[in-house]
Amino acid sequence: MSSEFLDALTAALGPDGVLTGDAIAPRHLTDWSGHAPVQPLALVRPASTAEVSAALALCHAHCVAVVPQGGLTGLAGGAVPVAGAIALSLERMNAIESIDTATGVATVQAGVTLQALQEAALARGLVFGVDLGARGSCQIGGNLATNAGGNGVLQFGMMREQCLGLEAVLADGTVLPMLRPMQKNNTGYDLKHVFIGAEGTLGVITRALLRVYPAPRARATALVALPDFEAALSLLSLFKSRLGTAVAAFELMWRDFVVASVDWQQLREPFDAAHPLVALIDVTGADEAALREALESALGEAFEAGTALDAAIAQSGAQAQALWKIREATAELPSRMRPAINFDVSLPMADIGRFADTCRAALSARWPGQSSVFFGHVGDSNLHLSVDGATVGGDADAVETLVYGLVERFAGSVSAEHGIGLHKKAWLGASRTPAEVAAMRAIKAALDPLGLMNPGKVFDAA
Repeated sequence: MSSEFLDALTAALGPDGVLTGDAIAPRHLTDWSGHAPVQPLALVRPASTAEVSAALALCHAHCVAVVPQGGLTGLAGGAVPVAGAIALSLERMNAIESIDTATGVATVQAGVTLQALQEAALARGLVFGVDLGARGSCQIGGNLATNAGGNGVLQFGMMREQCLGLEAVLADGTVLPMLRPMQKNNTGYDLKHVFIGAEGTLGVITRALLRVYPAPRARATALVALPDFEAALSLLSLFKSRLGTAVAAFELMWRDFVVASVDWQQLREPFDAAHPLVALIDVTGADEAALREALESALGEAFEAGTALDAAIAQSGAQAQALWKIREATAELPSRMRPAINFDVSLPMADIGRFADTCRAALSARWPGQSSVFFGHVGDSNLHLSVDGATVGGDADAVETLVYGLVERFAGSVSAEHGIGLHKKAWLGASRTPAEVAAMRAIKAALDPLGLMNPGKVFDAA
């Protein structure tokens, strides 16, 4: 059967569109999650929506499962192949078809990298609202399939908020042409939202209509020292009330993260004194002088209220980059922790500080001397924490049980940005009720009755 199936695939997509055996590059055998490599039956590389449709129709007819792949930068194992299935890569569908500066709409294929879209938009005086560290490799289709967030969520929202329309292909090859750019379109179910965040379990995203915005002419950056988490919330509220949507980033770093960042990167301590938390804040606007004045005025109020203990305002682009370098120590985690046990969670914003304190205390009670760092976007309720596996006896399962148990107790989400994939399936019930999971399964059964799309991801077959 596989020979007949592969011959039919090759006839439909051509020899460049179907690779098998050693012709499949090792990077397609797993993703950034660290999951063990899996050899797929074939790597299918369609160059158009029509070829995606043809490939899925053949898979449906032969009952062959499909694992969609984007840039393979996922951290939850969502793009790891399945033995006996095909891996379907969108890398050849990488065209930016148009960017309409008048309406602020970009039409792109799913294989376009995030950085390529960012650069194309910037060349036209526009900005795309989502940014994350894997920008050079991650693809728009994968960003949509995982509803990616990153650094710009506070100002622009997640990928879901950037998407005006989608084109997607169902498991049987049916194309859903949902590329309608109107913001107002109340004609029944808005089906594009079913595919955003579904991690390829319902179909393959092939093209998208995305919002792009006028690029800000000015940006100001400040690092602010804080006495406690309540002060961080007060500072964020103050900045929102004084600067509104100009607040582009509000990154919070606990003392353990700052200490690790300074040590790992051989940086200078940002302040003369050690402070419990520091907030890294970006604000954007049309006029640099007015923006800086508004920033300084808001900080002045924060000092008077005792919310801010110290602050540094970048006087140049280079100084802004130096402040952001403290936050970018996350790139050091894989080499500095042995290994890093990483968490991407979200909590009700008012509870983040209490959760961090409770979690740190619980980790230290179980593993005295454990090493962990806490940091996050916070303004969008997202907290990251990483535990050094070497300081907890390498017991990642026990650490996950502890942390995700606390997330459930605090009524949070076990995945703020990275999705569920393979790695968080066991903990889906900590953030979703049985009724919610049953509704997800019903949608899956309706759109993929044979269970061929990315099997084993998010939840197991019923």
